Order: sequence, then structure tokens, then C-alpha cells
Amino acid sequence: MTEENKIQNDEIQNAEGGVGVIRAKEGKYLTFQLDTEVYGLDILMVQEIIGLIPITRVPKMPDFLRGVINLRGKIIPIIDLRVKFRLDAKEDTEKTCIIVVQIEVDGKQLTMGAIVDEVAEVIDIRQNQIEFPPSLQVNAALDFIMGMGKIGEKVIMLLDIEQVFGEEDIQSAFEQCAQ
Repeated sequence: MTEENKIQNDEIQNAEGGVGVIRAKEGKYLTFQLDTEVYGLDILMVQEIIGLIPITRVPKMPDFLRGVINLRGKIIPIIDLRVKFRLDAKEDTEKTCIIVVQIEVDGKQLTMGAIVDEVAEVIDIRQNQIEFPPSLQVNAALDFIMGMGKIGEKVIMLLDIEQVFGEEDIQSAFEQCAQ
């Protein structure tokens, strides 16, 4: 198989000799920071970025579901990505913000918010700048990483936001918000 065919089929061989699939495609990604790491979301998934606004806590929600907000008359569940990724707790700052995303679950478009430490920039990532993360071969719990973007010396974890939340998490959040 030629290198061109490998990229076309999105199947590559990682450093340990395992074969994996890069699900990330070239395009524009919104980059943001959690702790010292940089992550990227496909810009087409992003509806908007808003500053931190008051969040209403909902009883019995999982820890990573910080609560809900009222965004122009629509109730939106808010996920704290620091908690979801099991990072150390950190006080919100003036740079903390909410990335509002559109996701699809069971054929329905849903809107959710993700709290991040800081939004960085929108960048173009070409296919030849995306690699398969070796740890995915070993740890299926990291299926939410679609690929690793290499921009200069930086490594950007490209996220599948629908996988980050997980279908059960999303359904639970919307069911509890509807009550």
C-alpha cells in the first residue's frame, strides 16, 4: 500500500507496529487549553464561544456535569472538561470560557457546552500533520482522541467531542435537564 493510499484509507501503522485509524481529517480546528495541554475541536462542531456565565447546578448529576445555563432561552447542559479528563481542580479565571458545540445523538442535533481553561486560536491542520496516537492501540478509553496534530513543536490532541461526552453521558444530562 502506498503512503497516499494509507492517508486516503486513514489506516496507518503506529510506532509500536499496531495498525490504527486516524479519524481526524484536515481542516480548521478551534484550539483550547486544559492545564498545560492543547486540544483541538473541528470548527464545524463549534456553535459559539462564550465567557463564563452563572451555571445552575442540577441535583444528582455526575461530577463532570457542572449544571445548565440559559443561553438565549435554551437550557444547555455544561460539562467541565477538566473533571471529565480527571485533571486537578482549578479555580475559574477571566480566561475560563464555555465552548458551545452541536453534537448528534440518535439522529438528533443537541447543544452542549464545555468549560475549558482558555481558548487559543483557530488553526488549519493538513492531513500530513495528523498522526495516530500510539496510546490508542493500548487504551480504548482514549477513543475520543481522533488524532494528534503536529504544528511546529506543538502537539494538539484532536478530539471527537461526541466521544468525549459518550452517548450515555449525553442522554443522562438531557434527561436530567428535562426534569
